[in-house]
Order: sequence, then structure tokens, then C-alpha cells
Amino acid sequence: MAARARNELRIIGGEWRGRRLRFADGAGLRPTADRNRETLFNWLQAVVPGSHCLDLFAGSGALGFEAASRGAASVLLAERNRNAIARLRQNIGLLQAEARIHVHAGDALSLLRQPPDRPVDIVFLDPPFTGGLLEPACQALSAGDWLHADSRVYLEHARQSPPQLPPGWKILRERTAGDVCFLLVAPEGRQITA
Repeated sequence: MAARARNELRIIGGEWRGRRLRFADGAGLRPTADRNRETLFNWLQAVVPGSHCLDLFAGSGALGFEAASRGAASVLLAERNRNAIARLRQNIGLLQAEARIHVHAGDALSLLRQPPDRPVDIVFLDPPFTGGLLEPACQALSAGDWLHADSRVYLEHARQSPPQLPPGWKILRERTAGDVCFLLVAPEGRQITA
């Protein structure tokens, strides 16, 4: 029973509220806790409907599925673990959300080096805490064309390892829950290329 609960997440709001989704085992995979997700989506409630979202290091897809459930127009889940990718695709099928949720099967940092179809409104950054991926992802987002002046970036990190944010990024909201810190950031001061 404990193993089953560990590999299951619950969508907590919106169209699919209460739906439970299974997710694959993986090193460093820890879906954002329900309480933290509820806080995050309270912060974003005016921004999510109709938004275009990018869930980097998607893992279980908890943040991306939650955004889609709450009215995001599109969600791109970036993940490189094959088992996690297979489960993400199964869950998209279960929710009949193929038109709104897509999976990028590959490295998140490589994806950020490619030009996007359009800038995104919300980015979810919750990589494995031990991988050293948070700062490079922030730098790649800051340097590329993925963000616009009103984009929001959500970050999760270990309490003892706060990331160095790119110049001009402003923390809008910040909370700590146990050993996890989570914050919402605005990339103010970015130079947007044409």
C-alpha cells in the first residue's frame, strides 16, 4: 500500500480535480507536494487560464497536469527518463488531453537551446535537487527566447542550496516547507529579442 501511494499523485483543482495518476519510479523524482501545489496555483490563479506552460524536468508531470486541469491552453512536459515518458504519455491518454499536453522526450537544457514556437507564460522548474540543473536552466531561460516580459518562473530547491538567479530576475513569492523552498519569479529586466 505504501509503495502505491508513493507512486500516485492527485490533481487538486480544476477540470480533473480528484483524479489520481500513477507515475514511474526514478532517481530524484519527487512530485511537488499537494500543499505546495495548492499554494503555487493560488499564486498563479489569474495567470493559468489560457496560458502556455513549460514543465521542465517533468518527472511525474504533477505541475503540468495541474496547470492543464486549471485551464492552461497548452503544456509541454520535458523529460528524458524513458519510464517517466511512457507514464506521462499514458496519463495524457487517460485524461484525453492529447490536444493540450505534449511530451518532449529529451534533455531539458538542450530543449532550451532551441528556439520555441512561441514564448511561454509559465515555466515550472523542479529538477532533481542533486543534479546541479537549476542554475543552468535559469541561465538558459534568461539567455533564450522562451520567456516574455510577463512570464513567470516557478522554482523548487533544497533549503540548504538556494540558486543564484540571473540578473534582473525578481522574486515575487517565496515559501519554505520542511527541507524544500519554492518561489515564483518574474524575469524583469530581460532583453527580449525580436
